[in-house]
Amino acid sequence: MTPGPSQLPLGVGLRDDATLANFYTGANPSLIANLENQLGPDGEPFLYLWGGEGVGCSHLLQAACHRADAAGKRALYLPLEMLGHFPPAMLEEPERLDLLAIDDLQLVVGRKRWEEALFHGFNRLRDSGKRLLIAADRSPRQLDVKLPDLASRLTWGMVFHVHPLDDAQRLGALQLRAKVRGMQLPDEVARYILHRGPRQFDQLSEVLGTLDRESLSAKRKLTIPFVKQALGW
Repeated sequence: MTPGPSQLPLGVGLRDDATLANFYTGANPSLIANLENQLGPDGEPFLYLWGGEGVGCSHLLQAACHRADAAGKRALYLPLEMLGHFPPAMLEEPERLDLLAIDDLQLVVGRKRWEEALFHGFNRLRDSGKRLLIAADRSPRQLDVKLPDLASRLTWGMVFHVHPLDDAQRLGALQLRAKVRGMQLPDEVARYILHRGPRQFDQLSEVLGTLDRESLSAKRKLTIPFVKQALGW
C-alpha cells in the first residue's frame, strides 16, 4: 500500500486522537489560533513550539498534520525520537509538502548532516511558500546549534512556550477528551482517574478508550466503582 501524505514508508503515522478539538487550550490560546490558521493564505510560515515532557507538543504537531490532510494538503510528521538515527534523506524535497512537522528537534542538534539538511530544508520551504512546524524541549536560543545559519533561521518564526496545565486545567482537559468521545465524565470520576492513572495525557487517552469500550459493553455509567472494576485498579 502506498503511504499517505502524512505517513512515512518507515511506518510512522499519526495518532487518531491527536486533534485540536480535544486539546485543552489552557494558557495557550494564541498558539492554538496560529496552528488553526497556519495553512491559510495569511498563516505564519514557521511556528516553533517548545516545552517540557507531557505538555502536548507532539499532540499538536500531529493534530496540525490531521488538519492538513482533511484540507487536502500534503503533510509529513517527523518524530526524531524514532527517525533521528537515520540519515536526513526525508528532508531532501520538503517543497513537495504543504506542511512539514518536525518533532523533538533537540535530538539531532549538533549533528552536522542533520543541521545542514535542516538549514537547506528550511530555505526550500520558505522559498516555495510552504509551512514548517517544529517542536523541541527548549527555546531555539537555548539549543546548542553548531551551524550559525541554522541557529539564525530557527529564530525567524513565531516561538511559543507550551505551558503545562495546572490541576484544575488537567481536570478540564480530561473531561474535554471524554466529551469528544461522547462520554460523560463526572468531576469526582475525573479526579479519581487523574489521581490513580498515568501522568501523560496520551496514556490517559488510552485509559478513556478502555473505559469507553467497557461502559458501552456493560451499558454502565462512569462511576468510581465501575472505573476500578474496568481498569483493575
